[in-house]
Amino acid sequence: MPPESFPSFLADTSQHAKHWLFEAALPLWWERGADHQGGGFHEKIGQDGQPIGKPVRVRVQSRQTYVYARAGALGWTGPWQAAMRHGLSFMLSRYRRPDGLFRSTLDTADDSIDLYDQAFVLFALAHAYEAEGRPQELLDTAQTLLQQIEAALAHGDGGYYDGLPHQPILKSNPLMHLLEALLAWVAMGAEGNFRNAALALCELATTRLIQPASGAVGELFTTGWAPLGAPAERLYEPGHQFEWAYLLWQAQGLLGIQARDKALALENFGRFFGIDAARQVALFAVDEAGRPTDHRARLWAQTERLRTSLLFATQDLGDAAHSQAAVAGSYAGLARFLATEVPGLWHEWQREDGGFDLAPSPASSLYHLMTGLEGLLAPVAHLTPAALRPGHVERTITA
Repeated sequence: MPPESFPSFLADTSQHAKHWLFEAALPLWWERGADHQGGGFHEKIGQDGQPIGKPVRVRVQSRQTYVYARAGALGWTGPWQAAMRHGLSFMLSRYRRPDGLFRSTLDTADDSIDLYDQAFVLFALAHAYEAEGRPQELLDTAQTLLQQIEAALAHGDGGYYDGLPHQPILKSNPLMHLLEALLAWVAMGAEGNFRNAALALCELATTRLIQPASGAVGELFTTGWAPLGAPAERLYEPGHQFEWAYLLWQAQGLLGIQARDKALALENFGRFFGIDAARQVALFAVDEAGRPTDHRARLWAQTERLRTSLLFATQDLGDAAHSQAAVAGSYAGLARFLATEVPGLWHEWQREDGGFDLAPSPASSLYHLMTGLEGLLAPVAHLTPAALRPGHVERTITA
């Protein structure tokens, strides 16, 4: 599109995104997606608009807590605080272990620990902390959690195991989400262990996880953080390239590191190898040479492409024309996932032929949609301090 048309495109797209999120998705997932009798949020909503499955995973509770805390920050005038507190109180009371770590499910006999889930609890706590006026209790809970992550999961070569019991194969994805959570705390003004852990993860990512030849991050690694398997066997998810690019650029601003070149290389790999131009979607996976290995498309990869494209287009990163075209293409592709009979739902997977199989919408994906659409909403819904948001009531959270 001509550069002069981009501002008007953004304005129109912002209104469309705001309407879908504020008028359809957020009300639906609070009214029908929450278990108003038993607590917490349901796992899914069917395409008929009815909830499926009782609350089970802490991942869903933490992500929905974040979603509604962020909704308040973006100016949604619905019951964001009640919804946020609904998820937060359930998460703190039903999943927290005596040692300060969090169970992945409601099974109290399961002693396994998943770093991915700890990261999302930490992320939710950061946003709830800001939304509630920064109560000391939530900061203490987050600090204890981070200390326990360090004690239980820190790896001798840097980074972390992905859970307990420790496994010989290491994963980059949980590290990425832990970095996301740490940066959220740094953005709230937290220093000390939050900043130090974030700096260490950025150092690991830029020196070990990102492959020098391709500029991309793979998924699986050996115990020494070397890529696992032969080059032809290695998996690269385009959506994760966009996500890492976004986080490293965010880290440059928050931590003062130099990550511009790494962010550019990650976005370039994802954009050059990971996009189906005909369908306007980010593919699920490619190999180390950039050849597609899974032509399906998943919702979250579209939101990460949109978020990072918006960042690049508005922060003078890379080629402006490419970034603006990527914003337009990614939103067009994402809009197809949101075209459901019941507004506020979505399709999780797109087939290679561009069609969708009728399946429930998982609650965990609303987090991805919030992060992806936020860049469009911010220009039309300026962030406001927690105490000034509609419907805010001062209160200290207790489990």
